[in-house]
Amino acid sequence: MRVVVDLSRCEGYAQCAFLAPDAFRMHGEEALMYVPNPDDDRREQVLRAAAACPVQAILVDQLEGRVSPAEASTP
Repeated sequence: MRVVVDLSRCEGYAQCAFLAPDAFRMHGEEALMYVPNPDDDRREQVLRAAAACPVQAILVDQLEGRVSPAEASTP
């Protein structure tokens, strides 16, 4: 799994950091730091974090294809 965050879109709401703290964290009030290749055991957390992003700044690529935040939120 590969994670890419469009930092020009990110507005620092930090929903991703609350939902997947091992993959995303805030550095200061506005700078987002993230793990570009999180472990597969974090997959559900990362997908939920991507789906929760208010500005849809998080893109998750998986082996079987690209998953949009809208797809990540479906059960």
